[in-house]
Amino acid sequence: MGKSRLVQEFCDRSGLPYVVFQATRGRNPGTEREDFVATLAHSPLRGAQLIAGMSAADWNQALRTLAIALPDDIASIVVIDEVPWLVAQDSEFEGALQTVWDRHLSAKPVLLLLVGSDISVMEALQSHGRPFFGRATKMTVAPLHLADVQTMTELSAAESVDALLITGGFPEIVQSWRPGMSRTDFLRASTTNPLSPLLVAGELSLLGEFPEASRSRAVLEAIGSGERTFSTIAAAAGGTGALPAGTLVPLLNTLQAKRIVAADLPLSTKPDSKNKHYRIADSYLRFWLAFLQRGIPLIERGRGDLALERIERSWTSWRGRAVEPVIRESLLRSLPDDRWPETEAVGGWWNRHNNPELDLIGADRAPIAGAVHFVGSIKWLEDRPFDRHDYDALARSVLAVPGARTDTPLVAVSRSGVDSDLPISAYWGPEDLLRAWQ
Repeated sequence: MGKSRLVQEFCDRSGLPYVVFQATRGRNPGTEREDFVATLAHSPLRGAQLIAGMSAADWNQALRTLAIALPDDIASIVVIDEVPWLVAQDSEFEGALQTVWDRHLSAKPVLLLLVGSDISVMEALQSHGRPFFGRATKMTVAPLHLADVQTMTELSAAESVDALLITGGFPEIVQSWRPGMSRTDFLRASTTNPLSPLLVAGELSLLGEFPEASRSRAVLEAIGSGERTFSTIAAAAGGTGALPAGTLVPLLNTLQAKRIVAADLPLSTKPDSKNKHYRIADSYLRFWLAFLQRGIPLIERGRGDLALERIERSWTSWRGRAVEPVIRESLLRSLPDDRWPETEAVGGWWNRHNNPELDLIGADRAPIAGAVHFVGSIKWLEDRPFDRHDYDALARSVLAVPGARTDTPLVAVSRSGVDSDLPISAYWGPEDLLRAWQ
């Protein structure tokens, strides 16, 4: 379930009178207010009959009709869904909400739930200097995590990581993964059905925010195709010529504010704020942009087998990079521990040429570390453990990291284990990552 369904379940189970109003994107503000008042008039709130036939010339009046409909002696729930659309439609909504809340609604025994998908807008509602500042508590509904996915799919720890990378932990998609089904069987079933949740969810979420012809969509597609640096994203998103910095910078800032794109900085004792690597923050959307967006036309004409072949050809290399944020976040949940009592930041390190590029840096803080506690490598392969070749490459690169020394511990994360004769200080496998979320 998503936010709206979660709120509906809460209202139904509460046993209290409630009303749910859902805004409509792009609607005329006057029509929206009329619908709001009509929704209140037909609700189970005790004073609903008192506002029948009322109209509202502005949001101040519309929200005051809510105050009239709410009872004074019993608790009730009011849900306003898709608040970012209301804010976009009518600039007075925020101020009116603050005024009516302070003067009328806050004196009632009412729980007011404001729901929205645009995180940047929802957080801005509570930021300093905005009308509703200090009047609400924030709850972010996150996707399912690794242990949730493992419970629902009944897969091994390693296979559950694959399932998380593909589904992003979105409940509807995870629910379509039948317990025990292999990755290949799930993808085969999904790519033979043009209406499968795996295919549909990505297009719906992108179309809701970014039309296909928009520059934001072009930037997303460039990052989704594997471009990580500012210059390569500019070149890929620009079409005939690279996007100018003055155009790309605000686009990237907006995508980061919406939590759709993440920007990683090298973690070490040396500041490096310019050498950013960009990635799609959600692994499902990353998978969708890399494989499914181009595969949809094939699937719609009954050639899902070709789409599946494309995925299989690139799966190992794509997964090798896509799994890195999951591993770092999992390690961060496990640390500090007895072995690393002061490690509170886990990241990676690279120079401007990405040579070398270190997968794991453990440090006391980020983005500028006071001390580097360990340097490590990730090898997420099904047919080969972390071996002597991998260890030697790691040992050769460690001194390139500012803050690392010859005695800095070396660590590894591997899907298929580690050769027994390697002098590494710590090793984490799929079961360790899963345990971090249980």
